Amino acid sequence: MIYIIIPILLVAIDQTSKYLAVNYLKSIGSIELIEGVFNVTYAINTGAAFSILSGKQVFLILVTTAVTGFLMYYLFKAIKENKSRILKLSLSLIIGGALGNLIDRIRLNYVIDYFDFTLINYPIFNVADVFVVCGTILLAYGILFRKDII
Repeated sequence: MIYIIIPILLVAIDQTSKYLAVNYLKSIGSIELIEGVFNVTYAINTGAAFSILSGKQVFLILVTTAVTGFLMYYLFKAIKENKSRILKLSLSLIIGGALGNLIDRIRLNYVIDYFDFTLINYPIFNVADVFVVCGTILLAYGILFRKDII
């Protein structure tokens, strides 16, 4: 049951953080938190990671919906078959992050980003992206180093 609640909580965290970004950052643009290292910067992204496929919202919505649907099916199957906790947690993280950004794409036609590592000139991202990346790393760890995950 917890693995069904996790994505819901993650979507709530993501959407709350984006609400705060719109209400507090949009009008000022950026706040430097660690000089030369890290800012919170309001940005919109009409593409996927690193702005690839920019402007292809319908395609991104369809692909994200299909992949998320597959992951949800697999999560329910993993729960039913009492698979590894690492598998279930990683899928929950990926689903929560994907749904957070999907909501933006459907509602706004873009994704709101705000984490800005200026030190390494990294693309601006959001908490949903963090959930997807952490879930993917956890899934890769499980596949590579755990025999009980699949």
